[in-house]
Amino acid sequence: MEHMDFANPYFGVFVMFVLTFGAFIAGTSLSRFASHKLARKDTEKLKTTLYECGPEVTKQPNTISVQFYLMALLFILFDVEIIFMFPWAVNFQVLGWFGFVEMILFILLLTIGFIYAWKKGALEWHSIK
Repeated sequence: MEHMDFANPYFGVFVMFVLTFGAFIAGTSLSRFASHKLARKDTEKLKTTLYECGPEVTKQPNTISVQFYLMALLFILFDVEIIFMFPWAVNFQVLGWFGFVEMILFILLLTIGFIYAWKKGALEWHSIK
């Protein structure tokens, strides 16, 4: 059997990891045990319900338009696509003509997608009546 090398520079980190993991397990187990022993089991139904100030909460129909989600999705989509232009702008001279043509094609595809969304009416905001 080999002897343990206590001179390893990471031995202290390993010991701290083991002690921290053990303290976490012990603390979690102790708190779970104490909460099960100290908790009251005979609570009323009214005590376990949610409490909010003001009038009684009633169920309301969903009045949020789908256009909101579509607009947010399009914003995120075009925003992420625009982010891809920053590395191109930083390395413009390194990429040369190939990078320039590639970015022109990318902008063309982005424009086609924008025009398609515009023609489909995805960018129009409809009010709820």
